Amino acid sequence: MSMTEQDQRETRERKGLIIVHTGNGKGKTTAALGMLLRAWGHGMRPCVIQFIKSRKGRWGEIKAAERLGIEWHRLGDGFVRRDGMACHGMACSADPEEAMDKARQTWELAQAKIASGEYDLIILDEFTYPLKEGWVDTERVVAWLGEHKPSGLHLVITGRHAPAELLALADLVTEMGKLKHPYDRGIRAQAGIEF
Repeated sequence: MSMTEQDQRETRERKGLIIVHTGNGKGKTTAALGMLLRAWGHGMRPCVIQFIKSRKGRWGEIKAAERLGIEWHRLGDGFVRRDGMACHGMACSADPEEAMDKARQTWELAQAKIASGEYDLIILDEFTYPLKEGWVDTERVVAWLGEHKPSGLHLVITGRHAPAELLALADLVTEMGKLKHPYDRGIRAQAGIEF
């Protein structure tokens, strides 16, 4: 059975995907950044919005994005732990209320960027955490995306514990599983690998 010209044209047209990288293994953000670099290489307009990572962070990917002219927003102040203890070398917020407010403000920024039509690929890094904590309502997010995400926009969402509603909406879901990690042997995060 051969494809008609119309079928061939439709398969070549871009269909903006919703992609979720979740699970307990390393590589969720790393995989998203690989897509970012690939999209940038094709002349696409990418944007990254980080929900949790600290505004003060100077990780390698941020330095690279600055050199490449990629729009990047980090509006968090680190992971929140209920006991206020350090988060595996990452900045942590001691104030969950402030973290919730920042997550909601970041979602408002994400909505504006998504609806603008100015981007071909947007990464919402660590967005599953505000959803899991209930800081941003998952059902409202899913409904809003269904109504407002431009059809050609690729949207990549990362983080552990992705809610079932988000997984149902997604076109592609990858679950990263940890088999082994250097942290388990007391090896600290490595520049160029972890940050």
